[in-house]
Amino acid sequence: MAAMDGFEGELKELREIFKSGKTREASWRRAQLQGILSLFKERESDILKALNQDLGKHHVEAYRDEIGTVIKSANYALGNLKKWMASKSAKLPLASFPASAKLVQEPLGVVLIISAWNFPFGLSFEPIIGAIAAGNAVILKPSELSPTCSTVLANTIRDYLDNSAIKVIEGGSDVGENLLRHKFDKIFFTGGPRVGEIVMTAAAKFLTPVTLELGGKCPAVVDFISSSWDKKIAVKRIIWGKYGACGGQACIAIDYILTHKKFAPTLVELLQKYIKKSFGDNPMESHSLAKIVNKRHFSRLNQFLEEPGVKSSIVYGGKSDEQNLFIEPTILLDPPLDSLIMTEEIFGPLLPIITLEKIEDSVEFIRSRPNPLAVYGFTTNRNLQKKMIAETSSGAITFNDAIIQYVADTLPFGGVGGSGFGRYHGKYSFESFSHEKAVMRRGYLIDFGFRYPPWNNKKLQLLKSGLRYDYVTLVLIKLGLKSEAC
Repeated sequence: MAAMDGFEGELKELREIFKSGKTREASWRRAQLQGILSLFKERESDILKALNQDLGKHHVEAYRDEIGTVIKSANYALGNLKKWMASKSAKLPLASFPASAKLVQEPLGVVLIISAWNFPFGLSFEPIIGAIAAGNAVILKPSELSPTCSTVLANTIRDYLDNSAIKVIEGGSDVGENLLRHKFDKIFFTGGPRVGEIVMTAAAKFLTPVTLELGGKCPAVVDFISSSWDKKIAVKRIIWGKYGACGGQACIAIDYILTHKKFAPTLVELLQKYIKKSFGDNPMESHSLAKIVNKRHFSRLNQFLEEPGVKSSIVYGGKSDEQNLFIEPTILLDPPLDSLIMTEEIFGPLLPIITLEKIEDSVEFIRSRPNPLAVYGFTTNRNLQKKMIAETSSGAITFNDAIIQYVADTLPFGGVGGSGFGRYHGKYSFESFSHEKAVMRRGYLIDFGFRYPPWNNKKLQLLKSGLRYDYVTLVLIKLGLKSEAC
């Protein structure tokens, strides 16, 4: 762990190690990815304890969301690293003969990764995997809001990875602000829009490229579902998509539901039934639902519920325990659309359901609000699916499930507009931390004199033909058999 004040020494060391070419070597990249696998295998119990202490995560949930996913991603990177690193040939027009071209992947340099508190291991190592695979030197700034996890991150990365090229700097917002005063070759930030603006402002001073993974209010459109089996599966997936990942404290968790007014009573009844099946009559005693991260966030969520018109819309749940930072799964039916719970990202176990006269009205509802990180649609209606794809904008859209798109290495993960920009996961993580450099080689055998001054009309006509790849006309003009390009 680096000291809190002044990072010139650490940055100088990282720049020197990057300039030495060490991190560019395929063997170094593989060794670090293997180190991540060893870290998660040998320190699994430390990671699980930290996640339980900071966030109250059950060890099965913690493994699913923060250990298993990272192991999967590291293995995927190892299996594809050679292909990702390989240069690719590029086609050139005949007019450039003799010539060849290729695209070469090169690392950006020293990168800063600022991770979030809700998935402290997953949201740290996913970008680290991409940065290492691409051959960069890395500084990780974990969130101070999950302090035990931050300490475990610092200690395990020190023990398992190359500390000359990969460093962890712990601390609060003052440390983050101090880091941002320095020049990096890339900043990767996961968090909220307010801090995202600070990161962008700081990066602009150095023209540093930035990836922002933010969030937003992710809606779930729930169409009328007639099949009892489909209803059962859909509701279980909605409950998981809302409450199952860090107690709803996830950027891609379902924020609210849009459904047909006539289907709402059935949906509420099914949600109540399967919440009880998942978390029991006393969800806190089930230990299957994460706690709220701290008192400030707990108070924010309670403030949502206490707002006029919101408390009366609660149809299930609503109880909370400040001492244990726990709020039980709560369902609200048609809270005021101008209330905080419907205008701010919820980030907790509160689920508003908004009813509509026509399910197709959900598209305009979504379009009238800022772009979310994800849109979910529980429907088998192909026309509605096409309408949602064509007429809404979001980082991703998933039908008949939720959150699952995050796990797919072959799909890019990232936002659009206010939900962020840039993307990662799988090859997209590698690309996020790489520059694709164009390399072109030419010989001296053939040269076209019309590219050079002094200028005349014939050279103009030759240029027109050449840039249109109209080689027949070019030859005819050159031979004096034609005076103008087509």
